[in-house]
Amino acid sequence: MSINSRAKGNSYELQIINKFKERGWVDCVSSRSESKRTDDAGVDICYLPVNVQCKAVEKLGSLHAVLTKMPKGGDNVVFHKKNRQGTIVAMSEELFFKLFDTHYPLDKPENL
Repeated sequence: MSINSRAKGNSYELQIINKFKERGWVDCVSSRSESKRTDDAGVDICYLPVNVQCKAVEKLGSLHAVLTKMPKGGDNVVFHKKNRQGTIVAMSEELFFKLFDTHYPLDKPENL
């Protein structure tokens, strides 16, 4: 028996919310219950420093299209889970290098 796609998406969204909560972001919640405007803008999780969209589908299509529909001017990320293939996180090149440069600064001896 297959799981309803809406229930699958909601369940995956809650899994990601719980991962953020485990990391100390205890106030994050689903935009479905918090803000229709945020949910309509393609953001699934509220009260994080980044805009998060969660997808648990086999055929997503273009990640670029998903990111483009998200709010402008913010840091947007898409969590995409596929059965038996795990989860990837997609973001803009600009955000990737912002995070990379913060985590791996050139002045740290272990990074040289």
